[in-house]
Amino acid sequence: MNAAEPIATVAPDVETEAIAPSLEARLTVDLGAIARNWRRLDALSAPDVETAAVVKADAYGLGIEAVAPALAAEGARSFFVALPQEGVALRRSLGQGPAAGAPIYILGGYMPGDRAAFEEAGLRPVLNSVEQGEAWFTSGPAGLAALQLDSGMNRLGLEPLDLTRLGPLPAEIELVMSHLACADAPEHPQNAAQLDSFRGMTDALLADLPPGRKPPRLSLAATGGTLLGAPFHFGLTRPGIGLFGGLPFADAEPVIRLEAPIIQIRDVAPDEAVGYGAAFRAEGPRRIATISTGYADGLIRAASGRAAAAFAGRLLPYAGRVSMDLITLDVTDCPEVQAGDRVELVGPTVPLDTLAEAAGTIGYEILTSLGPRYRRRHLNA
Repeated sequence: MNAAEPIATVAPDVETEAIAPSLEARLTVDLGAIARNWRRLDALSAPDVETAAVVKADAYGLGIEAVAPALAAEGARSFFVALPQEGVALRRSLGQGPAAGAPIYILGGYMPGDRAAFEEAGLRPVLNSVEQGEAWFTSGPAGLAALQLDSGMNRLGLEPLDLTRLGPLPAEIELVMSHLACADAPEHPQNAAQLDSFRGMTDALLADLPPGRKPPRLSLAATGGTLLGAPFHFGLTRPGIGLFGGLPFADAEPVIRLEAPIIQIRDVAPDEAVGYGAAFRAEGPRRIATISTGYADGLIRAASGRAAAAFAGRLLPYAGRVSMDLITLDVTDCPEVQAGDRVELVGPTVPLDTLAEAAGTIGYEILTSLGPRYRRRHLNA
């Protein structure tokens, strides 16, 4: 697919047709911004360091079938997902484009029941334990794989004592990686500790390689690690959230615009309550708008009374609790807004991580929680 061509993944905008405006909320994804974010992250490392792309969870909820070809067109040549079924979908999305045959790594590793999927789509497991390694190398023909080391996160990967059980590094292991726990906090001492641990473990592995054996590539940095600088880059970086406009990549271009229509506007008298639990009570005359989206669509309930939407650059505070399909907004100070208008939930006025902070979470959770009811559009701006 040519990244310069518009990608039409939805029906024509219903508001351009002679029918009533839709109740559906809209999610617009700027594929050009994703590609440029990849390019910016790629520029942070040396030319001999490859910049991969992490597109797990359906490209962080934004649609792998459109996102992966855009990244491939920009230059991404290695990809990471969490599960084999995601890898199969990614291989299909890459098709015969510039990244056809690109390495696709499965971060969750390998379970014997998944062998057919690995072979069908040419996937590479990230082996997270000695047992996974034994299963991979004994359940069928040896295929290329990565090895994960636990450098201090205590989640997945081999610890130093496991390396003695592993024995000589199999020739099929062409990538050795680990993951930083605190990369979004650059001054955290665990970053340096994990860097030292990773260096120590990989030095031991490489010292045992037979003469003439090509060493595997090394990888420690996701988005946050990429921002920590060259000592963390090794041979391959693997950004994820930074591609999609989220922190800790503060220089990322915004990628999504989330909008929902106003169903109704009503006047609320002083001391009247709004929404479940009467959590919002008007201190004076208020004008309340109800919009067509809610926690079933990923606007999580924890944002109740803390977040804001926007219209024409003006903030509209959430009034009362977020419910399953509806959110109420205080539009008293925005007299021009009317029923049928669409308000911005994420976009130029309400950045992704601003909404996430108001909800007490992170941009990752907002993106990956966006539900199936949004009317999605992918743009190659």
